[in-house]
Order: sequence, then structure tokens, then C-alpha cells
Amino acid sequence: MKKLFAQLMKFGVVGATCFVIDFAITVGLKALGVHYLIAAFWGFVISVTVNYLLSFRFVFERKEDLSRRKEFIIFVALSIAGLGINEVLMYVCVDLVYVKNAFLQSLLTENLAVAAAKIVATAVVMVYNFVTRKIFLEKKESKIEEG
Repeated sequence: MKKLFAQLMKFGVVGATCFVIDFAITVGLKALGVHYLIAAFWGFVISVTVNYLLSFRFVFERKEDLSRRKEFIIFVALSIAGLGINEVLMYVCVDLVYVKNAFLQSLLTENLAVAAAKIVATAVVMVYNFVTRKIFLEKKESKIEEG
């Protein structure tokens, strides 16, 4: 249990670092006039690359029987699914909720709505990422190691 908690804390630090990268790129590109979905795409892609490097250095133990190439392909495939979740949630929050809600528009600028949507999407994708990486990419502990 302590090991899982420590792992979750490390995952949180890596995730927070990558969130800052993702968020800064998304909001920065949006402020430069890039469409929010394209901005979110680039923020996500760059942060996933950094996340891969940091995750296997500090958070997850690599499977010994999995080549780095195959590991990266699985990581990217899981991340593409996460990107899909991210983009759908961004679209729902901005185009289906914010744009169609005069009350929210009176409270938030579009840039703030995009920023809020990014926070929501990131929280959901973070849970997805931890669970799927733990299942598909992390070395399984033997009963001897646990004891």
C-alpha cells in the first residue's frame, strides 16, 4: 500500500509537470489565435512525450519482457485514446456547454472557458492514464516482492 501511495505521489508530480506544459501550450497558442482544439492537440502531444520520458524514469517499473519500441507504441496508443478523451471533453465543455449558455458567457471569457475545460479534461485523462499505464505497461510484482 505504501508503494502504491508513493507511486501515486510520483505520478502526481510528473502529471502536474506535464499539465503545466500542456496547459501553457494550449492557453498560449489560443492567445496567439490558434483554434482551441488545435492548441489543445499540440499541448497534449508535447506533454505526452515529456510524460513518457518522466514516467519510466520516476514512476513505473518497466516490463523486462517488453521492448522499448513496443513499450513506446503501447504508450502512444494509450495516449491517443487519452487525446480522444481530452478533445471530446474540450469540445463538450466549450462548444456544447459554454457557447450555448449565455449565463456562462457572462461569467467567463472564451479563453477562461477553454482554460476551465482544459482542467476538467486533464483530471479525467489523468485517472485514465494512471490506470491504463499500470495495467498495460508496468512490471507486475511477484508475491515474493510484495512480502
